[in-house]
Amino acid sequence: MISDLRDVPHFAQVVAERIWRAFWKDEGHPLELLTGLVQESFESGPIPTAFVAHEGERFLGTVSVIANDEEKRPQYTPWVAALWVEPEARRNGIGAALVQKATEFSFGTGAPRIYLLSRERRRAYYEGLGWTMLEADILEPGLHVLIRDAGA
Repeated sequence: MISDLRDVPHFAQVVAERIWRAFWKDEGHPLELLTGLVQESFESGPIPTAFVAHEGERFLGTVSVIANDEEKRPQYTPWVAALWVEPEARRNGIGAALVQKATEFSFGTGAPRIYLLSRERRRAYYEGLGWTMLEADILEPGLHVLIRDAGA
């Protein structure tokens, strides 16, 4: 099952911890920063929003829809970001289902185009889900901006 984090708030800490470990810890950012960012998903606006894949109380994965994932490109919004699937739950379509949920949600807000930041090693995965390259090698080699257009 995939739920909006607002409907399963008890998963907020595990969402923050997984995103922090996967994307922020090695950059020296404190867990408290991520905890605060995840809490923003409980605000009334549609963005940011976090989704949680779970089987009852078992956390399986998460993905977020955020306003911006690349500060040097403020004109690009919204972004699908922070996809994480628990290692034991991978290769079961959970990641693809989370990305699809975030994509549908983003288009439901009226966005004509959505964005995603991907490293080279994950690029083919996202392209297989229907994303296309917009910009290659931004900020550093192997870091790309991919897009999906509404109705595509």
